[in-house]
Amino acid sequence: MNVLRSEWTKLRSVRGTWLTALCTVLAGAALSVLGASDLLGTSPSDLPADWDPTTTSLKGFLFAQLLIGMLGALAVTTEYATGMIGTSLAVVPSRTRLLLAKTAVVAAVALVTALVTTLVSFTAVQLMFKGAGLPAASPGDPGVLRALAGGTLYLVLVAVIGVAVGVLTRSTTGSLAVLVGAALLVPAIAPGLPGAVGDWFGRYWPVTAGQSAYAVVHADGALAPGAGLAVLALTAAAVGVAGNAALRVRDV
Repeated sequence: MNVLRSEWTKLRSVRGTWLTALCTVLAGAALSVLGASDLLGTSPSDLPADWDPTTTSLKGFLFAQLLIGMLGALAVTTEYATGMIGTSLAVVPSRTRLLLAKTAVVAAVALVTALVTTLVSFTAVQLMFKGAGLPAASPGDPGVLRALAGGTLYLVLVAVIGVAVGVLTRSTTGSLAVLVGAALLVPAIAPGLPGAVGDWFGRYWPVTAGQSAYAVVHADGALAPGAGLAVLALTAAAVGVAGNAALRVRDV
């Protein structure tokens, strides 16, 4: 508990933590509204058969995931940048315990941030759809609450991955490059590869798989929500183990 309190004090004392959390909420909601605004003026009869207003309202996750991932990475990289990591390890010699405490505190902050981002994005877009006369989703509709919970957990897992990436790179710039590549570049490019390779990336790449967690209407070939979230969770665990191993064997 002492280590958790220490990590919480460090995280909440840094202005960047709250700025990043606020930007995650604002950017996620703003980009969700902007992405859904393309549908304004569309007739309900022109909407596709697999219309999913819930997933459409969370389009801002495309950018919000980078910010919340950096929230996790910054919990580590700022200590390397300032040299405070040496002090932290002197106070807590068990590197595994230190990393677990950092991850737990980041996950708690990310949970609140992700929940607010999800609810604000969903509410804003659904109100916009209702005002435009388009079919809108409500929390009481089948599968919607599950999708909102899945979207929240998706962002939390990305933040946890960010912590491990920060440990592995020990660099804010390096962490951002890794997160951009994993969250944006690979999902955009890899599915275009020919044959089974492209199919695998389009279905099982962790970020792509995890995005099925906040879908109510599932696309053909996509993983089930639970399976997609499990792929992302296993990836977070694997990257976390790699980060812990690196922290234990490397000099500060």
